[in-house]
Amino acid sequence: MQSGGLILVMPETAKTVFRATTSTVSIALADMAKLPVIPREIEDILAITASERKRWLEDGRLPSAGTRTVRLQGRARRITFHVFDPRVVEDLLDRGAVDEWREEDAAAKAENRRRAAYQAKLTRSLKKQKKAKQVEQNADDALIGLFGWDEFGSDGLLR
Repeated sequence: MQSGGLILVMPETAKTVFRATTSTVSIALADMAKLPVIPREIEDILAITASERKRWLEDGRLPSAGTRTVRLQGRARRITFHVFDPRVVEDLLDRGAVDEWREEDAAAKAENRRRAAYQAKLTRSLKKQKKAKQVEQNADDALIGLFGWDEFGSDGLLR
C-alpha cells in the first residue's frame, strides 16, 4: 500500500482472478469515497477536538450531511450523531478553514473576557457607591433622632 494507491500482487497464472479482484476493489474504493464521515474520523482528519467540532457544528460553520442513529451492540439504547460530507471535509482541509476558525474563536474569547472584566469592574464600583450611600444614610439616622444613649448606658442597661 502506498500513499494514494494500492498494489495488488498475484501470480501471473491468475489473470482472471486478478481482473475480478481489481474490479471489486475499484468499485469498493469508489463507493468508499462517497461514504459520510463520522465524528471521530472528522476530528482525526481535520485535527480538531470534540469540543471544537460540537461548537462549530452548533454555530453552522461545520455543515452536517445529516444524522445517523445506531443501536450499540448489547445495549438497548440508541445513539444519534451527525455525519459529514467527504467533499466538504476535503474543502475545509484544502482551504485551511480550521485555522481561520481557531483565530476567530480566540478573538471572540478575548473580547468576551474583556467585556466580562469591564462588567465586573462596573459591578464593583456600583457596590462601592451603594455601600457609601448606606454608610452615609446610617450616619444621618444616628444624628437625627437617637439621643440619650449615654444616659441609657450609664443606668447599666447596656452590658
